Amino acid sequence: MSQIKPNRRNRKSPFSALASGLGAAAGMTAAVAGGWILYSNLAIDHNIPLPKAINAERQEFSSKRTGKLSYYVDRQAAGRPLVLVHSVNAAASAYEMRPLFDHYRAQRPVFALDLPGFGFSDRPARSYDPLLYEDAVTDLLSSQVGEPADVVALSLGCEFAARAALRRPELFHSLAMISPTGFGLPATARSSSDSLYALFSLPLWGRPLYDLIATRRSILFFLQKSFVGPVPATMVDYAYATAHQPGAEHAPLHFISGKLFTPAVMRTVYELVNTPTLVIYDRDAFTSFNALPGLLEKNHHWHAVLLIPSFGLPHFEKLTETTQELNVFWKDQG
Repeated sequence: MSQIKPNRRNRKSPFSALASGLGAAAGMTAAVAGGWILYSNLAIDHNIPLPKAINAERQEFSSKRTGKLSYYVDRQAAGRPLVLVHSVNAAASAYEMRPLFDHYRAQRPVFALDLPGFGFSDRPARSYDPLLYEDAVTDLLSSQVGEPADVVALSLGCEFAARAALRRPELFHSLAMISPTGFGLPATARSSSDSLYALFSLPLWGRPLYDLIATRRSILFFLQKSFVGPVPATMVDYAYATAHQPGAEHAPLHFISGKLFTPAVMRTVYELVNTPTLVIYDRDAFTSFNALPGLLEKNHHWHAVLLIPSFGLPHFEKLTETTQELNVFWKDQG
């Protein structure tokens, strides 16, 4: 009885099957990426009407290094000026400091800056680095405020404000930091990547990549990590609008490449700042405060308070407690 032999020519080796599968997956990935690039360029509006982040007078000024800078101001009340510096993320703006602006505007002059690359400030395709943001803070204080101010900064904005206080201490009466960065990661983990930025910023997919990060769903996802309760819908709306402006991708792509962090900021900046400084913090999904106790021991100009529970934006959910801590701090400074 004859035996039927298998047709070996129709059998694929495991390696050829794997190669075929990988090729199909790569082709599908390329097709999806190409489709998103087309969608980003043809279907997404990158010039959405942008309202003011704060219902106040908005002014602009220019400097050689920072270009046009926009800020909100209310000078109706007398007293020591208060300057507010927002954080840096995919959709940052002065909106992040809006609760403090509205709370204090009837009590003292208040300024809220749009950092370079965000809000109504210039957003050119240029190099963004910590010194640029340090200059923006010092330029506002020296040319627009004109006297020593109480400065309140948020998250990565705290590093820029601290750098400014170290370089130009005469412009500061005090510095308050809300959920500051720089107290968690070691210096090696904070180094920037030129090659990563070069990859992210290629004209073909730089803006599409940013558009993927700046969808409403993505904005809400990241904001939820900073709120104990629900995220205000108006905050999501404004973040989406400010992220869909011409040039909105340039500064955030530097940020996600790690180029806006100051390496070894604890040693090179924080430990050297002699301006009276308050840290307001609890838990934060994007940083930690493990090194804060050590700094408080080394630098007696620094103080810290916990606002529990808060996840990075206590001035939105615990405005009364936040302002009480600020008021006590400022009273102690005279």
